[in-house]
Amino acid sequence: MSGRPEHQAPPEIFYNEDEARKYTRNTRMIEIQLAMSERAVELLCLQEDTPCHILDLGCGSGLSGETLSEQGHVWTGVDISRAMLTVAKEKEVEGDLIHGDLGQGLPFRAGAFDGAISISALQWLCNADRTSHNPSKRLYKFFTSLYGCLSRGSRAVFQFYPENSTQIELITAQAMKAGFTGGLVVDYPNSTKAKKFFLCLMTGGSQPLPKALGVDSNEEAPNHVSFAHKRERMKQLRSGKAPKKSRDWILEKKERYRRQGKETRDDTRYTGRKRPTHVW
Repeated sequence: MSGRPEHQAPPEIFYNEDEARKYTRNTRMIEIQLAMSERAVELLCLQEDTPCHILDLGCGSGLSGETLSEQGHVWTGVDISRAMLTVAKEKEVEGDLIHGDLGQGLPFRAGAFDGAISISALQWLCNADRTSHNPSKRLYKFFTSLYGCLSRGSRAVFQFYPENSTQIELITAQAMKAGFTGGLVVDYPNSTKAKKFFLCLMTGGSQPLPKALGVDSNEEAPNHVSFAHKRERMKQLRSGKAPKKSRDWILEKKERYRRQGKETRDDTRYTGRKRPTHVW
């Protein structure tokens, strides 16, 4: 059996009373959850010293909510596990708690929240735990309802554990379809243990992706996957054109210049190859 929790049972079953209690006893688990929560809130880029209303998606036992409370924010949590919510109530967390399935959409009014975070929950929506479940439709339903209940110009940040690149494509495609911009930020991309994936979604305006942690400032960021770049690549693939600035694109451009009688350098094995950046 796979070691990934989402392959063992649906979330409302996997996170039973015993599993929920671990989140109040396991100090290592608590430290990791709190660290990821702090990073997610940081990526929201909220205005300093201004209390905000934040939506905690897959809030569990309220660990991420505690981070929000400590930073002076009001929050509402949604989770499918009743056992997790019971633990959160016993801890007397400060946020409002709602039992619900994210894949069925969110029941909030338009513009109700100034931002949203989610820790280790998004990958669960990629599973079909019932015959009626269609991951693409459930993700689209979720992202569409999330987009509606966020104020314009706000962000939603998801820390998640993608199983493979296909799963990332599935998630980002449905987020784009729902109207979000943004992309993927990968902290410590060269580390096996410290590597963390954060999907940063934006509801409006031209906002740059935040800088990832653990990346040299002089590196071209392979840790960023922008929706804008993805849309451009998809458009080029559909049109049959070579991606911009690729070797094929450069060769086509040079051949076009030659047909126009313009002076053009000869093709070599270095054509289209990226030159290394030297720092002195």
